[in-house]
Amino acid sequence: MKFYIATDHAGYALKEFTKNYVRELGHEIIDLGPENADRVDYPDFAKRCANAVIEDEGSFGILICGTGIGISIAANKVAGIRAALCHDAFTAGATRAHNDANILCFGERVVGKGVVESMIDAFCNTEFEGGRHAGRVDKIEGCTLGADLG
Repeated sequence: MKFYIATDHAGYALKEFTKNYVRELGHEIIDLGPENADRVDYPDFAKRCANAVIEDEGSFGILICGTGIGISIAANKVAGIRAALCHDAFTAGATRAHNDANILCFGERVVGKGVVESMIDAFCNTEFEGGRHAGRVDKIEGCTLGADLG
């Protein structure tokens, strides 16, 4: 699998660990920044990663900030992105199976390295189930501000 990874200053240390773990699993990972732990704005890096995932069909992303909340919200502003904030292996696997998530998000202040490893394992080893979930993903893709979800 091919992953793009980005963070803000609050997720920088865990980004470095995560890159190494993804490489150990044999996957490709491309670091989109930042290059150090100096203060930056997470929306800039969320957009950079989300756009890379959209432009590189079949690729995935990993986004990290302090909580994972802000960076996941920002990434989901990009059409075609289904960025999921996860806290454990169950949610990471479920979002691949049911939501066809293409970006895994988490917070450095929320999860530890062992949890990150288990989330990445679950995300990488789970396929989208399709079926009844495909129609729901199609509805997500059709959502716009004020749209009727019915």
